[in-house]
Amino acid sequence: MAIENIPEIYLNTNKSKKDLFVYDFKMTNNVVKSKVNLSMNMFSFLQVGKKQVHFADTSIAVNKEQSLLLKKGNSLWTELLDKNDIYYCKLLFFSENKLIEFLIKHTSNTASNKEEIPYFVIENDTYILSYLNSLSEISGSDTIYMENLLAVKFEEIMLYLIHKYGSKFELYLHSLISKESYSFKNIVESNINSNLKIEEIAFLCNMSLSTFKRHFINEYSMSPGKWLQDKRLQNAKKTLQEGTLKPSDIYLDCGYNNLSNFSIAFKNKFGISPKEIK
Repeated sequence: MAIENIPEIYLNTNKSKKDLFVYDFKMTNNVVKSKVNLSMNMFSFLQVGKKQVHFADTSIAVNKEQSLLLKKGNSLWTELLDKNDIYYCKLLFFSENKLIEFLIKHTSNTASNKEEIPYFVIENDTYILSYLNSLSEISGSDTIYMENLLAVKFEEIMLYLIHKYGSKFELYLHSLISKESYSFKNIVESNINSNLKIEEIAFLCNMSLSTFKRHFINEYSMSPGKWLQDKRLQNAKKTLQEGTLKPSDIYLDCGYNNLSNFSIAFKNKFGISPKEIK
């Protein structure tokens, strides 16, 4: 699967990247776990459809009642159509320079969120819906007017969200300029219970598949496929022993595309089928 460099793929090739950039994204086909290299922090104001983003050690899913502020970096995006066979969101990209400029001007807190969460969920309300309408109104403006007006609109939404969410949002904004990164083991072990493929985990580690495999064997003395299968089957057995879920409820989360393959792997490891677990 090709890597999508965003927002570069939305920009006119004759123009350089700007500090602020708005893009109306629409599609009529579901996209599942596309590899995205996000080079700017981004608001994703979801208006129609559903969106899931899988990061190095966590994931988040939202519907049209919510929007996201996403930290730049590698992630996997799943975007699903609504009943009307359409997906639509308005994207607002902003550079780190523009963010620092805003923080210096409007905040005094220099601390950051220690949890380093790569997203912030925004509940859409009447103010935000009105704000999005105003962004649509200026989308056809000339370049100089657009740049100046976007700078004002960027400050507007930032100030409103600080008003709405208080210090929680302010701390999150400071965390966007943090240079800390997740360790290799953190990313791998955070995805034991995900259904991500090895190549997708490698992407989240910013590695090629071959580099990831070499690094993995050096770290764990075992191939990633065997190690992940073992961990996921152990977790599946524990879950089934709790008695609240059936094999058909968990096989996808264990990384298997169908129940039959899951059952065969489970029996090969434990000597009994998952249905026999009590």
